Amino acid sequence: MSNRPISEDDLHAYVDHALEPERQAEVAAYLESHPDVAKRVASFSDQRCWLRSALAPIAEEPLPPQLNLSRIIESKRRRPAPFRWAIAAMLMLAIGGVGGWALRGATEGPAVGLAALAQEASDSYKVYASDRTRPVELRDSAELVQWVSNRLRQPVKLPDLTKSGYRLMGGRVVPTAHGPAAMFMYDDDRGERLVILTRPMTSDQNAPMAAHSGGDVAGFSWADGGTGYSLVGPRGGDSLRPLANEIRKQAQTI
Repeated sequence: MSNRPISEDDLHAYVDHALEPERQAEVAAYLESHPDVAKRVASFSDQRCWLRSALAPIAEEPLPPQLNLSRIIESKRRRPAPFRWAIAAMLMLAIGGVGGWALRGATEGPAVGLAALAQEASDSYKVYASDRTRPVELRDSAELVQWVSNRLRQPVKLPDLTKSGYRLMGGRVVPTAHGPAAMFMYDDDRGERLVILTRPMTSDQNAPMAAHSGGDVAGFSWADGGTGYSLVGPRGGDSLRPLANEIRKQAQTI
């Protein structure tokens, strides 16, 4: 066993099975003695499985004939030398086309601002709200607040929705394209769950409340003072608006 400390990169490489066997064993031993870190790594594994499952249909699609590199290379061999520069350009375009083809499903939708926050909240809801085994990572509210505040590098307040009939189940830190976000989950003891996602905003730092929906998920998103919030749940229309207003009112008292 080496004396090298276990880094965040080691944890992610452990999930991806990208470590050398000896280092993989060292990380496994470390996780056995650090259950809090093991829980977080387990959530990474859950997200990895979900992404692989979501992208599997795209990976199994046949490559379009015009992007087949074997055909392009064969065509290059048949071309006279003066046209090699043109073939090289075509190869570069083909490689870029392959990447775009493979990632087209993953890159659809908004990428910045309030719309991105709404999509991130909806995605978190779809992944975790249906999990009946481990929907949240931490259940202790005091520990949860300290953890997410440290990760987001700003104070975070847990909204109290008990008067509206929802109790806090717990939460976790989830990764987004714009940095870590805090996810809080609530339920009404009848099986209906809600998710609140909050993170610092790099754009739309002050934005009015806006409704959004997609499939069976709907909600409201807004931003105040550089922090964004998104409430999502299984209901549509304005049924979530009173809850969103209450969350916004409580958040402004931080």
